[in-house]
Amino acid sequence: MAQSAACKVTDGSRDNLFADARSKVEKFEFDENVASVFTDMISRSIPGYRTIVDQSGQLAGYFARPNTNCYDLGCSLGATTKALHRSISGEGIQIFAIDNSGAMIERCKEELVAFSSDVSITIQQADICDITVENASVVIMNFTLQFVAPRKRNELIERIYKGLNSGGCLIVSEKVLFESPEFNDLMVKLHHRFKRVEGYSDLEVSQKREAIEDVLMPETVEQHYARLRKAGFQSITNWFQCFNFASILAVKP
Repeated sequence: MAQSAACKVTDGSRDNLFADARSKVEKFEFDENVASVFTDMISRSIPGYRTIVDQSGQLAGYFARPNTNCYDLGCSLGATTKALHRSISGEGIQIFAIDNSGAMIERCKEELVAFSSDVSITIQQADICDITVENASVVIMNFTLQFVAPRKRNELIERIYKGLNSGGCLIVSEKVLFESPEFNDLMVKLHHRFKRVEGYSDLEVSQKREAIEDVLMPETVEQHYARLRKAGFQSITNWFQCFNFASILAVKP
């Protein structure tokens, strides 16, 4: 995703992209501005982010099989790829880290340059809706599907299902909505409080919310479950949730 090019590029650490008041807030994009502060931005914006990333790698370790492929779709700077790399082992396993943002991919390559082992890592710039998933034992989408156009989501999940081997897993982590307006409002308030505790001002929270509207399009957990079942998954569970952020594990029969 990307912030507007009108934003200054930071020094690569603290996220202050929305700290200054603007008369017009541009749509969010994953450009160099966002890539330069992404690690700080996402860790201060998503409660439980580090747990989700680390433990999705641990979960993958139970499902990865020799001579199969593991996919990190929407890899951003490679945090999940690193977690995969730390947790899986086996002859002939390959990890594919894929993202459609050139800025993210370039920084991902820098992040992963020191990683070397028997597990091969391929970093690729591509639209995940256009790639072929094949011979997969693990597919992870951590906070990726929410940025895919809703009309493309069913087909993407169906193609992932077809590309998974029997016993393979799909992990989908997302910002979620609640069917109850009361619960939805409560979780939004708790999330905003979390961001304020993390050091974001009310102005930053407001301007980022405006920038990301219609770019990040969340769904309910029930909608995710229905899509997964339609694709063919039968064993599905929430293995993590904090406020309006959840991670779902689905296993192919």
